[in-house]
Amino acid sequence: MLLDDKSVYLMRLGDNALVLSQRLSEWCGKGPAFEEDMALTNIALDLIGQARMWLSYAGEVEGRRRDEDMLAFRRDSHEFTNLLLVEQPNGDYAHTLVRQFFFDVWHQLVLEALTRSADDRIADIASKAIKEVAYHLRRSSDLVVRLGDGSAESRRRMQEAVDELWMFTGEMFNADETEELLGAQGLACDPSTLKDAWLAIVREVFAEATLELPESEWMQKGGKQGRHGEHLGLLLAEMQFLQRAYPGASW
Repeated sequence: MLLDDKSVYLMRLGDNALVLSQRLSEWCGKGPAFEEDMALTNIALDLIGQARMWLSYAGEVEGRRRDEDMLAFRRDSHEFTNLLLVEQPNGDYAHTLVRQFFFDVWHQLVLEALTRSADDRIADIASKAIKEVAYHLRRSSDLVVRLGDGSAESRRRMQEAVDELWMFTGEMFNADETEELLGAQGLACDPSTLKDAWLAIVREVFAEATLELPESEWMQKGGKQGRHGEHLGLLLAEMQFLQRAYPGASW
């Protein structure tokens, strides 16, 4: 049972990185400025590298002969366990930045906790990934401040993005039985313990950006249990097309 829960948890970490990477890749060649285009592509590549490490380990623990490629390209949407936040469409650039900022803050806190995991492999992957994620968070924080405290139009768009994406942040802190079990073993972190630290960072950046935190407490959930919106299915249809059309194809 513990092995099953461990592979499920590892797959969640890998799915978050994989799905967000695919979303960011959609900006390639379409960024609002050359530097932004390159930066988002580099972040997407960082996340692909992290997804490979998590999914590769998940496949080993699972023991069903499914490697990272099988897990990425041969599962249906209901088998993906990523947060609903990361599958949301890019929208305009404000939506992409706010989504990235919300995730980066949470991602860094999770990885910090996992560097102390009782599982050496998890701690090692987290230690490698957190160096990249620290850069992701510095960048998204800076841009949230610059655009939030920029022109009236940029502030309006940023606040609109915050208001629309806020409902997808609550899921990040809902611990289920898998996380509680692995947390008790010292293998994973209890996400509910991260909420205060996450809110403190978000409030600090928003204060400088002159953005307002929404008051609504109603939150969407279900991504970690495989319940997704139509957006994920469309994303996977594009990402998985080649392997679905030509199973086993290789370069």
